Amino acid sequence: MPMRLVVLVSGSGTLLQALLDAVDSGDLDATVVAVGADRADAYGLVRAERAGIPTFVRQLVKGGDRALWDAELAAAVDAYQPDLVVSAGFMKLVGETFLARFGGRMINTHPALLPSFPGMHGVRDALAHGVKVSGATVFSVDAGVDTGEILAQAAVPVLADDTEETLHERIKVVERQMLIDTINHLSKGNL
Repeated sequence: MPMRLVVLVSGSGTLLQALLDAVDSGDLDATVVAVGADRADAYGLVRAERAGIPTFVRQLVKGGDRALWDAELAAAVDAYQPDLVVSAGFMKLVGETFLARFGGRMINTHPALLPSFPGMHGVRDALAHGVKVSGATVFSVDAGVDTGEILAQAAVPVLADDTEETLHERIKVVERQMLIDTINHLSKGNL
């Protein structure tokens, strides 16, 4: 049986699309059983629907009850009985209830070489710091911000004329393949 994935998105869903393409081509030993989002307008939901994959939305309203949202998100994900939860551009931190159910079974990617430059602006922060090498990280999600166990990393050189956008685009290419490779390793019990 291929590994069952629930993928969480917040935006365009390019990482999700890389996973869907890899499943279709046979390069990913997994199946995406559902896609969830924290925003109803996340384009990743459209990508999932086009692929015939069930979707759900659990929006956290500004000032809303975060613990309740976390419990509702955990229940929505749990309904699909995933082997692994993949945060693919999901821009919300999960909480205690979610981690109690899926701790050790949720991975995320980050566009920097953690533990350097955690948070929402890893590419910008790396450029501002003047690094010559940046990259991407796949890690196991824990209660911190980008602090979980590092599962894989890949370096991307920073070019003299790089902008945040150009560097981020090159990192995304590496990040997509690394995510696929990491899921394949996890599905075989190699990590």
